[in-house]
Amino acid sequence: MGAISNVERAVAALRQMIFAGDLTPGSDHLETELAEKLGMSRTPIREAALMLQAQGLVELRPRRGIRISPVSAQDMSDIYDILTELESLAAARAAEAGYSAADLETLAAAIADMDACLKQDDLRGWAEADDRFHRELVRLGRNARLSMIVSVMRDQVRRARATTLFIRPRPAQSNADHRAVYDAIAQGDASRAHDTHHAHRRQARDMLVALLDKHQFHGL
Repeated sequence: MGAISNVERAVAALRQMIFAGDLTPGSDHLETELAEKLGMSRTPIREAALMLQAQGLVELRPRRGIRISPVSAQDMSDIYDILTELESLAAARAAEAGYSAADLETLAAAIADMDACLKQDDLRGWAEADDRFHRELVRLGRNARLSMIVSVMRDQVRRARATTLFIRPRPAQSNADHRAVYDAIAQGDASRAHDTHHAHRRQARDMLVALLDKHQFHGL
């Protein structure tokens, strides 16, 4: 039972380090190095790496240890194309649902937190609040299959954003877009909710892909 617990702990810790950017895309790490960082033996590190490899987050390389998988600009473009359509559909469905202000409280709180974090130049806090906005938007769309597909892609989007968070332009326009989507949903305007969110995600995709293409890796 202890071994399973250590593997789970290693998976959680390594995922957190990857998403926080502590283990950067394209970097190589020995099992012994990671084991020392996490205060455990190599065995759970190796087993955790196998699980993370299946999730596309790392690559095991003979005699070279564990490589953190690069964030591909093409992968991000493909993923954002799908996310754009699905999240925009969720926004339209949310607008059609006739939610009250109380129902939309979590969405409004995420926007308020994004504004507050931006004023404080807290980009990590902004990114966390942005995550909450998008998760809640999808939940409000009331489509379990849509939610499941989006959740599968969320990890790669988080990785790409962690990689580009401090080299991207200030996300003031993103905050304004979120408020416009909220207003459309609150007013029951499905077409405007869909189109506003669609344009927002397209712009985010173009910015992110351009940054990855310029600064990051191409499947090293």
